[in-house]
Amino acid sequence: MTTDAAATTESATQGRSKSWIAGMVITVLVWAFLVFDVVGKLTKPQAVIDGTRKLGFQEKHILVIGLILLVGVVLWTIPRTAVIGAVYLTGYLGGAVAINLRAEQPIAGFVLSGVYVGLLIWLAMILRRPDLRRAVLGR
Repeated sequence: MTTDAAATTESATQGRSKSWIAGMVITVLVWAFLVFDVVGKLTKPQAVIDGTRKLGFQEKHILVIGLILLVGVVLWTIPRTAVIGAVYLTGYLGGAVAINLRAEQPIAGFVLSGVYVGLLIWLAMILRRPDLRRAVLGR
């Protein structure tokens, strides 16, 4: 029986390890995308200014939007506040969806991009955190 228990424990550890690695890969990719977005908003290249104006905002709003996103990224990056950061970013991305919809952007490429990023954030969280996986999925 000891051998079966050891095999089960080893199998479970390997499964968690693989899901944690997958979650971290997704986390790093999404994090890099969000940091790229923050840097663009803080440095304000012409493409960001033009895109922001197209959405109906003034140039003076770009820095504020970038700082709001930066807070969410920092919260999501710190393991202790990662869940709060994920909730925060979900709200931020919901606003992005609404703004793109109001600006009559294409649905799949622009409007739903916030949904795609939000789903990846939560997928990464669930893969990395077995406690969250149990709470959300009951497993």
